[in-house]
Amino acid sequence: MSVISKKQKLTPDQLIKYKQNQQKISMLTCYDYSFACIANQSDVDLLLVGDSGVMTLLGHPDTTHANVEMMSMMTKAVAFGAPDKFIIADMPFLSHRQGISHAVQCADKLIKAGANAIKIEGIDGHQEVISHLTQSGIPVMGHLGLTPQSVHSLGYKVQGKTFDQAQKIKQQALDLQHLGCFSIVLECVPDQLAKEIAELLDIVVIGIGAGAFVDGQVLVLQDMLGMTQHMKPKFVRHFLDGFSCIQAAFNQYHQAVQSGTYPTNQESYTLDISNHKQSKTPKEVVSA
Repeated sequence: MSVISKKQKLTPDQLIKYKQNQQKISMLTCYDYSFACIANQSDVDLLLVGDSGVMTLLGHPDTTHANVEMMSMMTKAVAFGAPDKFIIADMPFLSHRQGISHAVQCADKLIKAGANAIKIEGIDGHQEVISHLTQSGIPVMGHLGLTPQSVHSLGYKVQGKTFDQAQKIKQQALDLQHLGCFSIVLECVPDQLAKEIAELLDIVVIGIGAGAFVDGQVLVLQDMLGMTQHMKPKFVRHFLDGFSCIQAAFNQYHQAVQSGTYPTNQESYTLDISNHKQSKTPKEVVSA
């Protein structure tokens, strides 16, 4: 396997070459300028402005609370911070279920905000929307398996465990490729099913909770950094104990303020006495 160099922003065609070259692809979610700046200087291949941002940043219980204005704002921030990365933005809940015209308007806002591609969950009922977007020159990433926008009907559980379910997801993946998608995300499906789909498709398959036999992986940034304590799905690995590190920094700052050791003289601005001319008092002015 020869590694393809990343000298400039990736393209969908280059990602497919990664797959052909068996070069694994890394993707992380990102929602704000500060983390985007760090990601831009990292080796990570792709950034996903996920609708999960309304959960990790705003505290909503699920992704159905996202709207196109929220997604556009986060996309613009990430695009400012990571101009060298290929950025995919999620189409929010129901934005692709209100007809082709509405979907095009939403996709247009996300592209103008700085996205290089959009991601759409599911396929049933909006095949024409996906086809129209791809034919309009908008790169589309599909999303099958556990689709978080369908939480009220599917819940958070592994999909494709039965033969019929697996066959349906496999056919949906083929259909997304036929509709012009350059990639799909497979979430929470058995690893053998994900392997079969990755081998079946010519386009890139990114997994999250889909095992190691796909073309790449995606994780939520805050999960990967270990910043979330209340929930840790089986597929999440903490590459940093972010919660404890940040909490410790908060406490160190608090203790420094309380003890008076912050700020020091070196961290304070001082008056240059030699260049300071004392102004006359009112009494001196009257005397003069």
